[in-house]
Amino acid sequence: MVSLLNFSIPENFNQSEFMVDRHIREGRGKNIAIYYKNKKITYEELFIMVNKCGNALKNLGVEIENRVLMVLSDCPEFFYTYLGAMKIGAIPIPVNTMALPKDYEYFLDDSRANTLVIADVFFEKLKSFLKDKKYLKRIIVVGDNVTGTLNFNDIVESASPVLKTEETSKNDMAFWMYTSGTTGVPKGVIHLHHDLLYYMTPSCEEVFKIREEDIIFCTSKMFFSYGRNHSLEAPLLYGASVILWPEWSRPEDILKVIEKYKPTIFFSVPTFYNLLLKECETRSIDLSFIRLFVSAGEALPKDIFDRWLKRFNIEIIDAIGSTDVGGLYIANRIGNVKPGSSGKLLPGYEAELKNEKGEKVPIGEVGTLWLKNDGITCGYWRKHEKNKEAFWGPWFNTKDQFIEDKDGFYFYQGRADDMLKISGQWTSPIEIENVIMLHPAVSECGVVGSQTEEGLIKVKAYVVLNKGYEPSPELEKELIEYTKSKIAHFKVPKWIEFVNELPRTTTGKLIRYKLRI
Repeated sequence: MVSLLNFSIPENFNQSEFMVDRHIREGRGKNIAIYYKNKKITYEELFIMVNKCGNALKNLGVEIENRVLMVLSDCPEFFYTYLGAMKIGAIPIPVNTMALPKDYEYFLDDSRANTLVIADVFFEKLKSFLKDKKYLKRIIVVGDNVTGTLNFNDIVESASPVLKTEETSKNDMAFWMYTSGTTGVPKGVIHLHHDLLYYMTPSCEEVFKIREEDIIFCTSKMFFSYGRNHSLEAPLLYGASVILWPEWSRPEDILKVIEKYKPTIFFSVPTFYNLLLKECETRSIDLSFIRLFVSAGEALPKDIFDRWLKRFNIEIIDAIGSTDVGGLYIANRIGNVKPGSSGKLLPGYEAELKNEKGEKVPIGEVGTLWLKNDGITCGYWRKHEKNKEAFWGPWFNTKDQFIEDKDGFYFYQGRADDMLKISGQWTSPIEIENVIMLHPAVSECGVVGSQTEEGLIKVKAYVVLNKGYEPSPELEKELIEYTKSKIAHFKVPKWIEFVNELPRTTTGKLIRYKLRI
């Protein structure tokens, strides 16, 4: 397949048409698009179901720019709804299936979605307030019939398999994603049809080198940007196959899926790689058919990288991206990995690290990353003040802190609002966490700033212990002394609190603000 890295995007462009119909025209209709449980869905079958779903939505009155909220697990219906809505010019909005009822109310009210597509298993969480939503006109349920709603299978199966793509502009809205809300109220992140090729092709071609023979498996769910990128967009851009797993990821289940389908590329997050390593301590597992392991979602600790390399003799490629940017923008490369770093800037992106005054920082110093790329969000829905903070001409403020070394590798230092000012010096909590986690007693660690009686900010570490270790004043003292030998004195924790678990999002990201409460 020809490279898409420098593809010239026409004025009329539709993501759905490009990711599905193009493969039919170019003779890949018989290729497997989706492996789901015991099903194999070809590109030809996907094309038909996307058309039928798009027609079903049109028949119900869904029009161009109407919002379609999706509460679905990773399943074929996610593909049909997302791509079918997009093909008729509507705007799919996948949201977290683990959200609270108040969150769904917010998503519906904020987006003004007039259509809700929801799996029957999640309906109970929303039913109490759905009749009061003034913008919501129709509810479509995937699964068993629910009184007062439309059944997905009924409306789709009776629809025509022939659908003309809406003549969307490359600058029309294609989809929204709501940020995970680890801080504050979730923001509706708007992406345009043309964004896809700007934010996906650099990593797919420069790092992953995806080809149509690849079978991709990503443990992150598709309502997260990382999951959507690599379970839907990456395979469909290049005519490859994807394995869908609808349940939440447990190491023993994921290993069974891997053994059954034998993926060639595996995407996950550091927390899950750590769990897989622990699972593999007690069993023999062959992963030799996987040519590429990728980690994103949070910084990959060097300890996990080293243990994985020792166990499986293959590197984990660490990378970083965001919902706002659309995809990955910094990544290590195969054969050119610097453990502990997020990698180098991907082609098509420009970057600057700046201090609080907006001045570029020297090599080796911490700065906030500003990015320029045409695939970055055009803005946040109904968030005027946030837009003013985020954009400066063509530049976007990621609010992520990095250090760039002399070789061009970027080292993630946390969010700008996570940085600690200790003894007058800016300090990264990530650096302190990575040091503490080198101690054999420590399984997980989260670092925040906490006030002394005098009102000074000092380091506090929350620690989850490995099996075989018990909390004690002696162990607390040992960890503090251990840290003293590894980092500058002002970065050493004043307090260590042992906990059973750390607060995390469903993607495994540490929810740091909850440690400050």
